Amino acid sequence: MLLTVPELVTQAKTSVACVSATHAYSRKNAIIIDVREAGETATSPVANSIAIPRGVLEMHIATHCKDSEAEIFVHCASGGRATLAAEQLQRMGYKNVKAISNSHDEVCQAQKNQ
Repeated sequence: MLLTVPELVTQAKTSVACVSATHAYSRKNAIIIDVREAGETATSPVANSIAIPRGVLEMHIATHCKDSEAEIFVHCASGGRATLAAEQLQRMGYKNVKAISNSHDEVCQAQKNQ
């Protein structure tokens, strides 16, 4: 049986903590990763986020974070890719990863309010 993307995201949410953008941006020294595609981040960047597209996250994360205990928050346009990306980072050995469940607009607003 093939799973749909929404089903995969639902499964991932059983092992990934999801938090609000306001919570993520309130955390000092946290790493915020934007896993949207390059075209998305080019047209609507989020300040104080590291842009690493979901498709190359595993290959580039160590460049930005070598500490498996670092607090990492992942966001995208709606929360789905962020949840899948956070699940993959956990599989890689990162222990303190959370997905931001807000929309892109809400992430931008939270970042501005910090």
